Amino acid sequence: MTTIAIVFHSGYGHTKRVAEHVRAGAASANATVELIAIDRVGNIPEAAWETLKNADGMIFGSPTYMGNVSWQFKKFADASSKTWFRKEWKGKVAAGFTNSASLNGDKGSTISYLATFAAHHKMLWAGTDMHPSAEKTSTRDDINHLGGYLGLLVATPGDASVEEMIPGDLKTAEVFGANVAAVVKRLAPTLPAHADAARIQCAAQ
Repeated sequence: MTTIAIVFHSGYGHTKRVAEHVRAGAASANATVELIAIDRVGNIPEAAWETLKNADGMIFGSPTYMGNVSWQFKKFADASSKTWFRKEWKGKVAAGFTNSASLNGDKGSTISYLATFAAHHKMLWAGTDMHPSAEKTSTRDDINHLGGYLGLLVATPGDASVEEMIPGDLKTAEVFGANVAAVVKRLAPTLPAHADAARIQCAAQ
């Protein structure tokens, strides 16, 4: 079965809820999905690195703080340098999501960073595969109302609790998860060969 790891940092629980809905969507597409939470000091469990190594695809998530990922996510990204050297994620599918308080909030900068991070690992980036809801009759409860193409965009008012998140954003997260899982499923049969080749090349150097 297709396996996907969702690696995320959540400062106040909102991004975690997005991750849970992304997981639900991916699971609905018959993927085995594991959530890996980056803790408040920027670490993940040691065993999680092995989970990432064995996953067919990864979905990265972070709130947008000051126009970029949280420092905790960046610490995780920097800690992946040994994995980068060994090319363990080469050829795997990657995707990303972010949440911030305002509708814009420069979330695009965060998604661009996540895509760049994946590119450094030689991963294959998957966008949202969703058309935006951009008509006069559209509402915040419509699918992809924020118009994310490169990655999933979520906006939660700064004074909203986790329980008060926009239902349309959470539904969009589920559609996003299912779409990414479909991409991983299509490409997964080719991924073990890529990974083995990378390990052989690394061992020969």
